[in-house]
Order: sequence, then C-alpha cells, then structure tokens
Amino acid sequence: MTPLSDYINNDFKAIESSENIAKVQDFFAEINFSHFPIIEENIYIGCIGADDVDNFDTDKKVANYRYALEGFFARTSMIWIDVMEVFARNHTNIMPVLDEENRYVGYYEINDVINFFTETPFLKELGNIIIIEKPVADYSMAQITQIIESNNGKLLGAFISSSTFDKIQITVKIGLGTINEILQTFRRYDYEIISNHKEDNYLTNLKERSDYLDKYLNI
Repeated sequence: MTPLSDYINNDFKAIESSENIAKVQDFFAEINFSHFPIIEENIYIGCIGADDVDNFDTDKKVANYRYALEGFFARTSMIWIDVMEVFARNHTNIMPVLDEENRYVGYYEINDVINFFTETPFLKELGNIIIIEKPVADYSMAQITQIIESNNGKLLGAFISSSTFDKIQITVKIGLGTINEILQTFRRYDYEIISNHKEDNYLTNLKERSDYLDKYLNI
C-alpha cells in the first residue's frame, strides 16, 4: 500500500508572510481551501484562514496579521488516523506537513487522506462490522482482539466510534470467523452488542421467547 507521505502536495507554494493581503484574497477566490500555510524565511509560522482574510485590509501584508494565524500541522511520520484527527480538530481541508526538524515540506488535502483510508483493509476487504459497548474502565483492545481471534476471526480494524463519561463504543471489522460465536463471546465478557446481525442467535432466541410469552398471555 502506498505510504501516506506520498500524498504530500506542493502544487501551490506556501504563502510568504511578506505577501500582500490583496493577493491572498485573490488566491482564496480561485482555490477552494479553508486555510493555507504561511512561511517566513522558509519556516512555517501558521495557517491563514480564508474566512479571516476577507476581513483584513487589502493594503497590508500577511505579517501584519501573525496573531490570526492558526498553528496546526502534521508530521511526515504521522499515520493516517492521526492526520485525520488533526483535520477534524481544526475544521480544515488542508494540512501543512512538517518533517522531524520542523521544516515545511508541503501539505495534505483532505480528499487525498480520505482516498487513502478507502484503500485500507478496514474498508476494502469484505467482512462484518460489529459495534460493541462497555464501561470505559473495563474495555480492553487486547481483550477484543483475543475474543475475535479465539473464534478464528480475523481483525481488519477497530476504532473508538463513540465515548461518554462512563461508556465507550468500539467499531470493529472482522473477516472470517463465525459471527454468532464472536457475538456470544463478547456478551460473555459483558460487552453490549449495539449493532444488529441476522446471524445473532441471541436476538433470535429473545424474539422466540417474546412471541411465546405473547401467545401465553393471550390464552
């Protein structure tokens, strides 16, 4: 699989802090970026926002608005999920990329990172998605993996999809394995199954018992 760093883009050069605001406004008018990196003597100093630029004086320079720059960035060594987190946290569609010596090397575009995600086994390989829930203090990724593998399942990926003060939900994708046996094992370890599965004998048995009780009460 192509490394994420291969998606680093330099189609547009970083904006110099000495650039006039009028030219930056023209740039954003033509390019659909929410932000763009600013450099000063080849050093990254932050991102300027497209919405902010509209309110700046056109005859001033970017350097006059250093206080308004946003300092988010990714590292060349960061994995895709960490890069996605920085994107989400900063509500941006572009991400400056720095190397380990803090040198600016280019930028990621959000669509490229999403395309990278679609090529991961989590999305690309066939499998079953299970959403499980447990108290925050009790869940364990190691235990989740052990449950799946002990039932001859293959874990394709897992992530925390929801979290509150006391509960956490984990979404897992499983290839191979008998889904019903995996679900029942999760329940034995006190995980609640949030997702619905037609192979789930537990739900089938509950429905049969409910139907039987309804018939009994209606006699």
